[in-house]
Amino acid sequence: MGKSDKKRVVLKIGSNTLTKETDQISRGKIEDIGRQIVALQNEYEFVIVSSGAIAVAKQFVNLESNGKEINVKQALASIGQPHLMRIFQESFRDLGLLTSQCLLSYSDFEREQSKKNIVNTINVLVANKYIPIINENDTVATDEIQFGDNDKLAGLTASLIEADVLVIATNTNGICTKASVENNTYQTIKEVHDIQALKNEVVSSVSSHGTGGMQSKIEAAKIAKTSNIETWIVNGIRDNFMIDAIQNTIPFTKIKTEEKTEVR
Repeated sequence: MGKSDKKRVVLKIGSNTLTKETDQISRGKIEDIGRQIVALQNEYEFVIVSSGAIAVAKQFVNLESNGKEINVKQALASIGQPHLMRIFQESFRDLGLLTSQCLLSYSDFEREQSKKNIVNTINVLVANKYIPIINENDTVATDEIQFGDNDKLAGLTASLIEADVLVIATNTNGICTKASVENNTYQTIKEVHDIQALKNEVVSSVSSHGTGGMQSKIEAAKIAKTSNIETWIVNGIRDNFMIDAIQNTIPFTKIKTEEKTEVR
């Protein structure tokens, strides 16, 4: 079972978007995402890569660290993941949307058989109107915690399942020029072809809940670009951010796939 005629969107939602920069997961934000999926579902099909398991767990528990921070984060992810899925399931169900959970590890992307299994499973789910919600299998892996808030996972997933676009929802209006960040005017870079040049514009800062700053988003875009997939970096804290981005009514960064051809 392959892809349908709909455009396939991999939507990566960072912890900062899911919490709307608070200390709690925002049900309102999850409903906003669900409402947009409903509005767009005739033309688009969605696969979600969601962070936020650790952020959810922090609402419920305070774990002793025993000096190993990474183990605590993995334990928090284990506690938070079912809660995160429950919130998605309840919010989406109220809108008539069906959800499913896929926990992946980076090693899954290195083995041919597991890559085939991922593609086949996601294609069957999507064909049957289930929205796959992907997170890293944090209890066995430390990559999300070390490598940046599921950005890389989203890039690899988009590439593997041949998405048409990778949308990374974050807490800024895309990527701003370095100069504009330094003088607080925050000018969004609207469209870019050269990822290397984009890297030079990035001011390295890590978001408060998540572990990824803009660098990891650019790395994800780089992975997507090798498979000819466009990446959009959009302010997910705004309501209606996907519809507005599709209609081009908000500032966001579009990382294009085709290189500008040189005149020889």
